[in-house]
Amino acid sequence: MTVEQRKNLAAGIAGPLSSKRMISPGEHTAELHEHPPPDPRRWVTLAIVVIAALIVVLDNTVLTVAIPSILADFHTTLPSLQWVLTGYSLVFATLLIIGGRLGDVFGHRRMFIVGAALFGGGSLLAALSWSVPSLLVGESLIEGIGASMMLPATLAILSNTFQGRERATAFAAWGATIGLGGALGPLLGGFLTTNYTWRWAFGINVIIAPLAILGALLFIPRGVRARTRLSIDVPGAMLVAAGMFLLVFGLNEVGKYGWWKALSSFEVAGVTLFPQSAGVSVLPFIFLLSAAFLFAFYKYERARERSDRDPLFEFGQLRHKGFRYGLITAGILSMGQLGLFFVIPVFLQEAEHLSALDNGLWMLPVGIFLLIGAQVGGRMTRRINTTRVVQIGIVLEVIGLVIIAFSVHPGLTLTDLLPGWLIFGFGIGFANSQLTNVVLSDVDPDKSGVASGANSTSRQVGSALGVAVIGAAFASLTARHTTSALQASSLPAQVKTAAQQGVHAYGAGFRPGAKVPPDVARQLSHALTTGITSGTRGSLLIAAGFVTFGAFMSLLIPRVQAFDADTIDLTIDRVEIVPDRPAPAPAH
Repeated sequence: MTVEQRKNLAAGIAGPLSSKRMISPGEHTAELHEHPPPDPRRWVTLAIVVIAALIVVLDNTVLTVAIPSILADFHTTLPSLQWVLTGYSLVFATLLIIGGRLGDVFGHRRMFIVGAALFGGGSLLAALSWSVPSLLVGESLIEGIGASMMLPATLAILSNTFQGRERATAFAAWGATIGLGGALGPLLGGFLTTNYTWRWAFGINVIIAPLAILGALLFIPRGVRARTRLSIDVPGAMLVAAGMFLLVFGLNEVGKYGWWKALSSFEVAGVTLFPQSAGVSVLPFIFLLSAAFLFAFYKYERARERSDRDPLFEFGQLRHKGFRYGLITAGILSMGQLGLFFVIPVFLQEAEHLSALDNGLWMLPVGIFLLIGAQVGGRMTRRINTTRVVQIGIVLEVIGLVIIAFSVHPGLTLTDLLPGWLIFGFGIGFANSQLTNVVLSDVDPDKSGVASGANSTSRQVGSALGVAVIGAAFASLTARHTTSALQASSLPAQVKTAAQQGVHAYGAGFRPGAKVPPDVARQLSHALTTGITSGTRGSLLIAAGFVTFGAFMSLLIPRVQAFDADTIDLTIDRVEIVPDRPAPAPAH
């Protein structure tokens, strides 16, 4: 019996506890006995699922601080390494809905095991890689496919394993892990790269993935497949994969090709398909093509749904307001949250000149506060409804972002950031963990896998869009404020012009040449630090604007109560079972 069914049952038999509801055995007895005792292995299942989710999320950020070491090891250039950095998230986001559907068809436990095996195999290849192509195949392709199977399966397993208050706690742990992974990635990558080698960023997955598989075989119940026959919507899978690939690719490549004005030629395998001389960027055409594929996917799936031919994604599930508005809110929040995790590390590295390891240590407190906030948020669902916990968390995120924005200044210390970290971290902990609970609360159980994939896809697309938009805003604001600072300086006009060109070309990474006189270098560094500081503050306020919009969207989410199955049991104890009898004649 699902949570919704239990809620309806409790609503029908509850009422004032002093009164008794008369129920015939034929009416509800079978339904009351449908509620099995909790699986004693459920907490081990939670631990396995959380650890698996952590390694999936870590791979999104763990390599960002290891770029110089990889470039040196492979004697390559940044453009050739770029696909390794973006390929994982690209493949991951492209296949999430398909991975969720495979879990609904073949069983989420089975897809978790298959995904973990692929993830571990891809990590082994990446750890032993000898060139950029081998690293690309292992990290981006094989790991990305494995992750797209694992992550939806983790959510579906939790959704089907836990109920009531325990469900809120389980989703709180999952949400905290997802947020913590984003904060831990740069720290772990910096530690391993500095003290050992970047290859250990993949080596730890080679150890953890087999342990996750063993744990799944021993402790995670097999469950029941949602389909008794093979039912894979291949045309739908191809349409959504093409549409999502083009969308996420376009968002990831905004910095290279430009939103509208062409910044560089579009080439594939050394062949120029769209020259820069065209004047217009290739991205608007890519976005249009993506929209065409996704619209075709929508029309095709709706047609399959109407004819009851097992569509890949049932858009009819969007009739559930919690699912519909929860997905929208999750995507918008991811835009703002990733804005902070993108901008602050750049500020710490370029303006405060922190090392990769120190950069990660400065980001660690937000992960700790997030972890605590998720557990507190899970406990709050015992007193107030889950939707309200999400809304409180979003408001805290906005306040935290604004505090951090106005705390940023040259000479910043970790102490200056802690108040904002505290409020922002608690906000993410409240919102992220319980928002997932809201999204999946009223979805049909046999659609939990594809719904979990849609939830993760919404977050991935929101993250990519947030990095693209806020990253572009950061570059623009940094260049503008640095130019203003240069104009106000006493530097020679020729030096100002050269510096402005360098800032527009290299952004926050611009550095004065080694032969520049010390006094000129100081003024240039001061102007650049001023520009980065102003650009960071403006970008964080834009991120706060996105999260504020997410707060308004969350008002459309219906109330979702963390229903406690124990309440049903207590209520049932007060029910008097009477023999069947004819229904009374209606009064005239």
